[in-house]
Amino acid sequence: MNHHDLPTLREKARQVHQRLLDFYGIPQWRQPLPALDELVSTILSQNTNDTNRDVAFNRLRERFPTWEIVRDAPVNDVIEAIRPAGLANQKGPRIQQVLTQITQERGTLDLAFLAEMKADDASAWLLRFRGVGPKTAAIVLQFSLGIPAFPVDTHIYRVSGRLGLRPEKMTADQAHSHLASLFEPADYGPDHLNIIRLGREICLARKPNCPGCPLKELCDYWRERAQDDRRMQ
Repeated sequence: MNHHDLPTLREKARQVHQRLLDFYGIPQWRQPLPALDELVSTILSQNTNDTNRDVAFNRLRERFPTWEIVRDAPVNDVIEAIRPAGLANQKGPRIQQVLTQITQERGTLDLAFLAEMKADDASAWLLRFRGVGPKTAAIVLQFSLGIPAFPVDTHIYRVSGRLGLRPEKMTADQAHSHLASLFEPADYGPDHLNIIRLGREICLARKPNCPGCPLKELCDYWRERAQDDRRMQ
């Protein structure tokens, strides 16, 4: 019996979902943003933390009241506004490029039309932009447009690997569709947020607090560690 077959992994995902709900409750996404705002916010969030992302996003909105003004502003002004998010020299031009491209294709800066598309089509539409990867596209779909998608960040990638929910060699990009096939679409939002919280508070990269983890009985990493500890004794 291969413990990586789909029904087994789905059952494990169901238990992960339930245990995290019992442990953390139902998490709330921060105030949902319109899809275009979420897209820009998520580009700003790359390689930084939520606090810096929010500071940069709010500075951008204060300085430029509309996305049209952001699009047409001198690039250095945009870079200056978003500096708290880090990598501003990359992110500034990238945001303007995305805004310009959307305008050229749609004639207007509004992504609400994506909500009428199938999930795969909406995702493919967003993934064509430079600086928009599977995680960014999935966040916009799931949290702005109400289209089920399962975003995978570094915490979810690490936790899913340790739990044995995905093959060890699978990349983060591949993990999006793989994990989406294991969890229930209606639960993507809460599961995404609760697994991130677990990764930030308990399943840390360097020193995971395995004894305090609500998922340890489900976890390959914990099982192997426990065996190693027994061998040492």
